[in-house]
Amino acid sequence: MQDALRITASSIDPGLLALPWSTSLAKWPSEKIVSLPKGLSRHLVRFADLSGRVVAVKETTDEMARREYEMLGNLARLDVPCVDRVAVIAGRTDADGEPLPAALVTSHLRFSMPYRALFTRVLRPDTANRLVDALAVLLVRLHNVGFYWGDVSLSNTLFRRDAGAFAAYLVDAETGELHEEGLTDGQRAYDLDLARTNIAGEVMDLAAGGRLEHGVDAIAIADGIVSSYRSLWAELTAQESFSAAETWRITERVERLNALGFDIDEMSMSTTSDGTVVEIQPKVVDAGHHQRRLIRLTGLDVEENQARRLLNDLDEFRARSTKQWADEEMYAHEWLTRVFEPVVRAIPYELRAKLEPAEVFHQVLEHRWYLSQAQGRSVPLAEVLTSYVKEVLRHRRDEATIMGPPTETMSLPVITGANPVSDDDDDEVDWRDLV
Repeated sequence: MQDALRITASSIDPGLLALPWSTSLAKWPSEKIVSLPKGLSRHLVRFADLSGRVVAVKETTDEMARREYEMLGNLARLDVPCVDRVAVIAGRTDADGEPLPAALVTSHLRFSMPYRALFTRVLRPDTANRLVDALAVLLVRLHNVGFYWGDVSLSNTLFRRDAGAFAAYLVDAETGELHEEGLTDGQRAYDLDLARTNIAGEVMDLAAGGRLEHGVDAIAIADGIVSSYRSLWAELTAQESFSAAETWRITERVERLNALGFDIDEMSMSTTSDGTVVEIQPKVVDAGHHQRRLIRLTGLDVEENQARRLLNDLDEFRARSTKQWADEEMYAHEWLTRVFEPVVRAIPYELRAKLEPAEVFHQVLEHRWYLSQAQGRSVPLAEVLTSYVKEVLRHRRDEATIMGPPTETMSLPVITGANPVSDDDDDEVDWRDLV
């Protein structure tokens, strides 16, 4: 008697039953497949349309699929950047009753890209270094919650643009281990050494394929993750001693961590027997300092550097305001409705899959700075937006989901709450709501 199909899912989606689980993933029909760039993987991975959203389907063993499914759930509860789990499909058989591999289904992270898709022809050193820095931050966050990755690489990571930098997300947790008591120095060192080795190999592979800018040193790029990781880890965890008369150093340490995007929930402090020396050491450090402040003030959930940039603009808006409100939330609401949302609404409908709204806003601010510098005047935002849409955004490729010709199963994403604008051929946008 054949085993019945067994589905373990994080939420109920009837669309799971409509996917062709009795067919090997390599032979799925084209109408079920979504064309997206993939990173390198030891397993077969394909993207599919599930109830109007894109999911990644990976064939693997039943045991490994369930293990990774549980691990992704644990990481999500710890607020670690990773893909969302959807389901495990086990008990698969083909039309002849022959067993097929189990499948792990995860959500595709919108506006994310594998590292190979972040350049069109060659990888520039600046881009490579920013990718490595983002991966170093991710590795620190993982180690901080006691997660040993065991397969750190650019290929096992997705990247999203983050106000001139990148934010990294874990994709493959198959080899990972979660240690509640924390990681030993040896485990962290091994993960870091593995990251360096894998990155060097991945960059060399690009060089062999002619996709690396001439003169770029793959080893130097790989070494960058070691220095970035060590400096950030030291800032988050190092013990610091100072005179009892220098208690301002406590505030300074907190502010340095906040500037890096981290909050301290708990700190250990002690003094010497004569009270002349104070020692401090952060014990619980959470990432997302600027993200949490922006969500609290505006409800916008964006990447950390994007949140920092938006908050800077909000603070400047507040400083220029002639109103004397005591409540910061009132300024934030006015900035959201009079500055941020009009910029988002002004983007032509057909261009809204190019970049996510927060990244567009960041780039508009950058474009305003360059235009103002070039023209020697403060260029009005409406003029900046017209220039940005014509000269920059229209020439970018879509990064929301489709990065090649759209398939019949997919449509371009729409920014929630945005009003459609005219599909006229010219690039002029509607400034009626923009101040």
